[in-house]
Amino acid sequence: MPELPEVEVTRRSVEQRLLGAQVQGVRLGKPLRWPLGIAPEALHGRTVRSVGRRGKYLLLHFDRGVLLVHLGMSGSLSFRTDPPPPHVHDHFDLVTTLGVLRLHDPRRFGAVVWSDDIDTEPARKLLGGLGTEPLGEDFGPEAFHAALKRRHAPIKQVLLAGDVVVGVGNIYASEALFRAGIRPTTRASRLSRPRADRLHLAVREVLQRAVDRGGSTLRNFSSATGESGHFQAEAAVYGRQGQPCLVCGTPVRQLRQGQRSTFFCPVCQKP
Repeated sequence: MPELPEVEVTRRSVEQRLLGAQVQGVRLGKPLRWPLGIAPEALHGRTVRSVGRRGKYLLLHFDRGVLLVHLGMSGSLSFRTDPPPPHVHDHFDLVTTLGVLRLHDPRRFGAVVWSDDIDTEPARKLLGGLGTEPLGEDFGPEAFHAALKRRHAPIKQVLLAGDVVVGVGNIYASEALFRAGIRPTTRASRLSRPRADRLHLAVREVLQRAVDRGGSTLRNFSSATGESGHFQAEAAVYGRQGQPCLVCGTPVRQLRQGQRSTFFCPVCQKP
């Protein structure tokens, strides 16, 4: 599932290519998770002014309105000046004067949603409950620890929930907890300030490294220019069950938390 690093990599790969592009047409394929929310022809003539991101949402800001794009479980975007005919799993084309932005999504859990403004519905509803951006200046250690003290769920589940800090997906939560030396089953409210500070730093470091490495390509993720991610090759625990911990040599363990696989070292990560 594309997480914050993959969406940020996608944003960077389309930003300069889309700026100033004027919409010439919109093609819709099979229905996605939510309807577009505007007649496709109503987008004709609008100009892309900026490409942003909030959590796992890509935000295409036009001279009027904003398009919110979510990659769902298996989606990816491509941008080409000479795209091939759409495939059965290509569900949205934004045809512009600079090229075609295409959403490919085999499982159709992704979404492309129009909002007249970032502060009005449906953008306000989709973005309003998201936590702090972990790579932004607002993600401070003191506020992070205070938020964790109010949560009694296992720390990995709190990281995945997205209301304390947004975009820390399954791979990156496992890796950050390993780097911080914290067992994923430890209740968030039990974390002392020093341990929370270590986790705060680990989250930032892991996500930034993932962005620098182009994200993680476990199945079919690629940037909008077709480049695969390489962070998965550096994973210390994720997907390495039964293999020796890179620090102490103890076999990495796997367990299930909230229907998701969790990987940890039973020696390096303390309850």
